[in-house]
Amino acid sequence: MDQRPSRHPSSNPLGRAFGSQRRQKRQPETMTQALAEEKSSARVRAKRVRAQAAAAAACAGEALAEAASGLPVAPGACVSAYWPMGDEMDTRPLLAALHGRGHPLALPVVVAADTPLIFRQWRPGARLESAHFGTSVPEESAAELEPDVLFVPLLAFDHAGYRLGYGGGFYDRSLQALRARKPVLAVGVAFAGQRVASVPRDSYDQPLDWVVTESGLHAFG
Repeated sequence: MDQRPSRHPSSNPLGRAFGSQRRQKRQPETMTQALAEEKSSARVRAKRVRAQAAAAAACAGEALAEAASGLPVAPGACVSAYWPMGDEMDTRPLLAALHGRGHPLALPVVVAADTPLIFRQWRPGARLESAHFGTSVPEESAAELEPDVLFVPLLAFDHAGYRLGYGGGFYDRSLQALRARKPVLAVGVAFAGQRVASVPRDSYDQPLDWVVTESGLHAFG
């Protein structure tokens, strides 16, 4: 399967899976009930904003791929990006451009709740399989890679480089683990309209180094 799922206003990638188990386990000891509720409310607003931005932004994926060419990605660096679903920004033009520049590519794979992602090697045209949350991932036989650069989905981002994710904590855990081993570049992928004044966050939330939108680049730090 190499087709992007159709958009649906109620789609919530990574947000429905594991159900109540995820809702119970996602809240670390440091997350207060007030913060959990603040994040939940922010996600409701951000999903609505992203859906509107996606509907209004024709060819945004191509513009984003062009903007991303200005990022400081080292030659030959291993790059991970998500396969788009719902009203997420289309990363397929970006993946094609990175492949054309000789970068090894990997797509993220959810293994289990409360664990970091793994990243399986992929190249344009390779077969994808259906997986958790309706995502599309490389076949299980694909080699696992450790990315140097991660293009990360989000619901909202702020001026400090923090992102509002889907609530599963997968990217926070993955970035924390990777950053403990080596320098990595974390790049949020968004529509320009997804920027907000402030994202609710706690100590475990991992900041982004950059955000790329159809309008250009935002650097942090």
